[in-house]
Amino acid sequence: MGEDLVREDPAARARRPPAVDPELRAVLAGLDGVARSPLTPANLVARQRADATSRPRPTIGELRADGRFEVEELHRPPAGDSGEVVLVSARPAGATGPLPLLYYLHGGGLVMGNAWSVLPRLLREVALPLGLAVLSVEYRLAPGTPYPGQLEDCWTGLVWATERAADLGLDPDRVILGGKSAGGGLAAALALLVRDRGGPRPIGQLLLSPMLDDRNSSFSSHQMAGHDTWDRTSNATAWQAMLGERYGSDDLPPYAAPARATDLTGLPPAYLEAGSAETFRDEVVAYANMIWQAGGAAELHVWPGACHGFDTLAPHAAVSRDARDARVRWLRRLLRPVPAPGES
Repeated sequence: MGEDLVREDPAARARRPPAVDPELRAVLAGLDGVARSPLTPANLVARQRADATSRPRPTIGELRADGRFEVEELHRPPAGDSGEVVLVSARPAGATGPLPLLYYLHGGGLVMGNAWSVLPRLLREVALPLGLAVLSVEYRLAPGTPYPGQLEDCWTGLVWATERAADLGLDPDRVILGGKSAGGGLAAALALLVRDRGGPRPIGQLLLSPMLDDRNSSFSSHQMAGHDTWDRTSNATAWQAMLGERYGSDDLPPYAAPARATDLTGLPPAYLEAGSAETFRDEVVAYANMIWQAGGAAELHVWPGACHGFDTLAPHAAVSRDARDARVRWLRRLLRPVPAPGES
């Protein structure tokens, strides 16, 4: 057969996905077909039910880890038009003084996940080494709760907690907004909302593979279609579940999809990460660039060969360990006391 007959189409070659890290590739090969299949409008309800029953939801006793951590559920009571917001509060046992706070928003594509499942790793990998308190928010999920319900839950919980910082042993002047995937997108949106509404002033935003852009039109979203653990079909399904008829509309506010923002001035320093082999890669890179162009501070990491959720799928992989170390270093620098004038 002649070379011309087997030459790859240039358009197909341009969309060829980056190679996946070998350690991650081995883990992905062991996933069953359901785990790798995309989320669609047809299977959304079934996948939500399966997630609610199969995703870990550790008890308060389990999260306390034989006394290593202090954990309790906090309930912000209904007020006005706002319903109850549940937050899971956790900190290293015996920690004294007002603690800096990581206000954390879980992932799950806005349609799945819970506030409890993310805590064991957050406590072990972040709270314990840095002496942080964590508040994990149980925000309402789409499509049962459309936009802006999720963001308003996150806003309400943040305001309520910081107003009671003294009683909760928190330092309201050292609050970091954080989240992964959908939670990273919500954290970015919350940073915009806090800037524009006033109120608590976070000192940083930790955005881990954040879900930022409902338009789903980046090069990487097309390049990774059918390949990433969260591809553009899953992404479109989740955004549509939250936005309904507003999905893709020209006038969508940046609080719904932070990539729509045209003004990123006045935001706290950001840490952003993505994998080179994930759907969100290009929108995360673009968001970091917009922060720099607005004169802001952002640290960007694109982990080679990493797919979406790589450090959850393969926590012991070298790239996962490197990513965790980079996050902790950034947080440590962010929390370092600022020397007084004249001090070295």
